[in-house]
Amino acid sequence: MNIKTDETLGINGFGRIGKLTVWHHIARKYFKKLIVNIGRNAGKSLADIAHYLERDSTYGSLAAYLYGFKAPDNLIQIDPAKNTFIVDGVEIQFLQTHRSPANIEWYEHDVKIVVDTTGQFLDPTQSADQSKGAVLRGHIDAGATKVIVSAPFKIKDKSKSMPDDCITTVMGINDNDYDPRRHTIISNASCTTTCLAHMIKPLIDYFGAKKILTASMATIHAATGSQQVLDRLPKSDAKDLRKNRSVFNNIILTSTGAAQTLSLVIPEMKHIGFIAESVRIPNVTGSLIILLVNLQEDISGSSIRRELINSVYQQAAQNDPNKYLQYSEKQNVSMDIVGFPQAATVIEGHETHTRTAEVSIDLMQVIGLGQNILDQIEQKMIRIPLTQTIVYGWYDNELGSYVNLLGDRTVTIAESLA
Repeated sequence: MNIKTDETLGINGFGRIGKLTVWHHIARKYFKKLIVNIGRNAGKSLADIAHYLERDSTYGSLAAYLYGFKAPDNLIQIDPAKNTFIVDGVEIQFLQTHRSPANIEWYEHDVKIVVDTTGQFLDPTQSADQSKGAVLRGHIDAGATKVIVSAPFKIKDKSKSMPDDCITTVMGINDNDYDPRRHTIISNASCTTTCLAHMIKPLIDYFGAKKILTASMATIHAATGSQQVLDRLPKSDAKDLRKNRSVFNNIILTSTGAAQTLSLVIPEMKHIGFIAESVRIPNVTGSLIILLVNLQEDISGSSIRRELINSVYQQAAQNDPNKYLQYSEKQNVSMDIVGFPQAATVIEGHETHTRTAEVSIDLMQVIGLGQNILDQIEQKMIRIPLTQTIVYGWYDNELGSYVNLLGDRTVTIAESLA
């Protein structure tokens, strides 16, 4: 069993993304050792942590994930004296003392790369002397060389701009924009932005950004840990009262920052009118984006039809060396995408729809069109052909899509340091 490097990877947080990141790297065997910072006591002993690690209500057992029906017994070997596990040849050590990134012993454990999966430290503008080191840059002061964040950045002070040593990337979209000489903190965006970027990029590449007049999306998203199992009284500063309602039996309207983050990884989106919405449903994982795009027709050519849209995605999927974009003609449901390996999105070609019509535009209302020009035009109302396209894209918002691409991002950054 060959492990590719002697390097140690640090993982801060052991929730959904943290745990599944550990699963990914056990299976991948790129890093020889994983240091997982929990930052608190968990259970009564290491055996309780092992119980949490080896079982999952969504994806089954770790052993089955690694070996299927040939899964061995006693996959996890515990060494209580060292606070470590050996799992399928990969050593995992748990730290349970510090929650503030600046206090975590990354330097002592020779950790150069840290993946922060807590969702708590998202502001790269805050220095480590703020909040007693409980900030994202605290990882750097603690000895890390690179920090990868499993969420979009959130700058609290809106007067501050994004630091030059930070970048947001989505694998297969703009991962090559990462410069190891310049960038220290890397956001891996979100699961929704990852799926959305792989849905919109083939359309931009084929039609060009200028032909995309407007676009919008809604994600029908599985539940997350921020929601409540049963209805709960909101906290004093709660802004969204719906998140305090039971996730078991409600469809809950919420928000998403996918539109803003998308423009960071696909700059052309800054010039396209775009809106993004999110709806949470009672589902553990497996989500869906419904993308609506308005395309300007070429009056000299044939109308845009679903066959053309599907062929764009088919070709893009065939040309994707990493298979992040998948195209399917099958009639899928959400469970079919759960655990789907490496797929940022699976396009549901069976449900692609288009409609072409003419749109009337009043030139008197066009911004920037001077009166001297208007006086020379007799017809003040013009009609342009427009095609509205609806595309469906499935994504496993936990392991299959997001964590697998997060793992790829981590390994590529590690390779850049080698």
